[in-house]
Amino acid sequence: MIAVEGGRPLRGELTVQGAKNSVLPILAASIMCRDVSVIENCPRLEDVDASVAILRHLGCRVRWLEEDLEVDSSCLSRWDIPDDLMRRMRSSVIFLGAILARCAQAELSFPGGCELGPRPIDLHLTALRTLGVRIDECGGQIRCRCRNLRGTEIVLSLPSVGATENAMLAACGAGGVTVISNAAREPEIVDLQSFLRKMGASVRGAGTSTVIVEGGRSLHGCRHRCIGDRIAAATYLSAVAATGGEITLKGVDYRYLSTVTTALAQAGCRINSSEQHIHLRSNGQLRGICPIRTSPYPGFPTDAQAVVMAALLRSRGTTVFVENIFQNRYRHVAELQRMGANIRLEGRVAVLCGVPRLCGATVRCTDLRGGAALVLAGLQADGITQVEEIHHIKRGYSDLTGDLARLGARIQEIGE
Repeated sequence: MIAVEGGRPLRGELTVQGAKNSVLPILAASIMCRDVSVIENCPRLEDVDASVAILRHLGCRVRWLEEDLEVDSSCLSRWDIPDDLMRRMRSSVIFLGAILARCAQAELSFPGGCELGPRPIDLHLTALRTLGVRIDECGGQIRCRCRNLRGTEIVLSLPSVGATENAMLAACGAGGVTVISNAAREPEIVDLQSFLRKMGASVRGAGTSTVIVEGGRSLHGCRHRCIGDRIAAATYLSAVAATGGEITLKGVDYRYLSTVTTALAQAGCRINSSEQHIHLRSNGQLRGICPIRTSPYPGFPTDAQAVVMAALLRSRGTTVFVENIFQNRYRHVAELQRMGANIRLEGRVAVLCGVPRLCGATVRCTDLRGGAALVLAGLQADGITQVEEIHHIKRGYSDLTGDLARLGARIQEIGE
């Protein structure tokens, strides 16, 4: 449980953790060589722990070197992932493309993760079938075989991040050229491309809607530093925007956060940015802003919707949120309402009317980003807020409580 006492402005400087959504596919990619790779700036998260457990199950040797993670995949001996490991996180499915590229076969079950509504992996499987993989689905199990992966054209019906990454990984093990059209454009995909290139792969186009992979190259280990986590950065910016104060964030590229910083600037914050830092100042008196509509990158990120909503709970005026990615992305709203928030829901639309004050309450995390939003609400509320079931938060934040305490928040974690 996290206990937080509201009413204190936040001030200080933080270095943003490595990006959760970068490191998970990079850890999967590390098995495609028979060598040692070092992932620098690797955040210590429950999802990373789950990935490490999968790597060790596959036979890899993994160890922490302070803030870096070393993966020796030379001893990989399995191509299956058991159900208990798959259920620990949604992103476990990203190992599928990497295992196929290395072993030409794979067996796993459908993945777990936050319950944000239907997130079918059909796009992943369709892309892999296009590359020549034979896939059998039975009783929640996925069995994949391929004699020879072959380069081809893959057209994604939606710009899915996970499907793009799985296709990129599998294509590295395919003979010939693979062209992935309607690819997702997220910065984390660019980071994955950078890692693959350092391994010796030929990949280009990440960050655009067309990614081209020339497969069949011999891969080797490398050293790579993950980009900063733009959603963690959005969380801290939103916290300071809501409570008032001043923050300098280091280690994150402001261009990856332009839609979030634009929204906070519209709400009344002063923001100055460069390639590796963002500075925000707020008097804590925000105003309602133009409608926020989530969409694939470079649009407003669905992962930032909850924390920006939390920042605007006491704003003057009304803000409309339209969630276009996940149908159950508003599960945190009922908990915010327990604290006095005025939010009306209708399908994918949330209408937030700012209130003058929030009251501390006992609330429950519903998912990763919704849990962070509850903590941010507690920073603004009168009295003490107790946030329960914080294992969701630990999936994506290496030290949310400690970081906020360093900024001046009265906050502590109490063992669950």
